[in-house]
Amino acid sequence: MANMTIRNLDDGLKKRLRIRAAEHGRSMEDEARDILRAALSTTENRAANLATVIRIRVAPLAGVTLDLPQREPIRYAPDFSE
Repeated sequence: MANMTIRNLDDGLKKRLRIRAAEHGRSMEDEARDILRAALSTTENRAANLATVIRIRVAPLAGVTLDLPQREPIRYAPDFSE
């Protein structure tokens, strides 16, 4: 098993850890291990990019059909040189 030392721990945070450990009937060290174990046991499922996130969000809608208007030729910019 590996050992770890946590330095510069905020006094308020240490107090909350001590209280939480007492509520659960265990040492601060055991409580900290349990918190780390719980925090790191879940995996975050992050989408690769924005397009994937949007696809996932709109997938239940089963798509939308849009009527796209015909494109017109590009107009030339006006000439103001005269």
